[in-house]
Amino acid sequence: MGPRQEGAGIPLRVLAERSGAELVGAGDVLIQRVAALDEASAGSIVFLSNPKYRSQLAVTRASAAIVSPRDADATVLPKLVTPNPYATYARVAAIFHPPRAALPGIHPAAIVADTSRIAPSATVGPYVVVGERTTIGERAEIRAGCIVGDDCSIADDAILHPRVVVYRHTAIGPRTIVHSGAVIGADGFGMAELEGRWLKVPQVGGVVIGADVEIGANTTIDRGALGNTVIGDDVKLDNQIQIGHNCRIGAHTAIAGCTGIAGSTRIGRNCKIGGAAMIAGHLEIADGTVISASTGVFNSIRAAGIYTAVFPALPHREWQHVASAIRRLRSLAERVRALERGSHEEGK
Repeated sequence: MGPRQEGAGIPLRVLAERSGAELVGAGDVLIQRVAALDEASAGSIVFLSNPKYRSQLAVTRASAAIVSPRDADATVLPKLVTPNPYATYARVAAIFHPPRAALPGIHPAAIVADTSRIAPSATVGPYVVVGERTTIGERAEIRAGCIVGDDCSIADDAILHPRVVVYRHTAIGPRTIVHSGAVIGADGFGMAELEGRWLKVPQVGGVVIGADVEIGANTTIDRGALGNTVIGDDVKLDNQIQIGHNCRIGAHTAIAGCTGIAGSTRIGRNCKIGGAAMIAGHLEIADGTVISASTGVFNSIRAAGIYTAVFPALPHREWQHVASAIRRLRSLAERVRALERGSHEEGK
């Protein structure tokens, strides 16, 4: 089943009931779609969560809006009032765009090991490979071209989009979504230096991924060297993230794209990590920590807070002057210390 086809629409009062929001205004207005503030037309419902777009709400051509109590007076449209407009929008959008219902069964072009166990309600698409002793749960979807290795488990209602690769000894929890190109369970970067050459360290652990996780396209999660790499429940990983071996990511943490996390790092619960952050290995990051985009983290963070280590963009010539001044800071600091010592000796 694809996106909802536009028809007569859904009464706003029904959307209020199903989303848990307060209805203000005419509940019988019919809503056919969700839309952006500047692209909406009659039959659309829009939302406002960022105050900088408040002026657009006053001129939108939508039929209804989703707003917070502080923005309820910014429009005369019928509205859903809620403390969290973005979350309510997500619920409303899901009503108009329900998940596609897959047909259960194993495609004739799939290759499935005799020792695997696949639930009757699961879907295994064309050119999928399922390894020995692997289990696939009820209503799980393994879409075209995926490879699931030996001794894996894919729990109920999980979805693997096309061309996901899951190495051996990986467990994926219920309702988890893995997007195309993701690789889960590849060897970690374990190398021992010996006499000027690199000796590969066998990576004998696995990967355990919790419930309701989402893993973005082309993200990679390495298997443990010893023990498991663990991704907690409700973790959200954006595209093109690298998670090294034996990392542990706490429940409800969200990590934006192009972040790199070196091995054996422990990230707490409810953390938020901006895009392109680089986190060194063998660190601990406290629950509730926020790390700004492009920040380098080279030491453990023991206390929750917002951490930023990025120099803001400047015009190039101005940046050259600033960089030149920074390079001189050490010599300037030494001169200041020398002056302080001289002043101290004179005062004796």
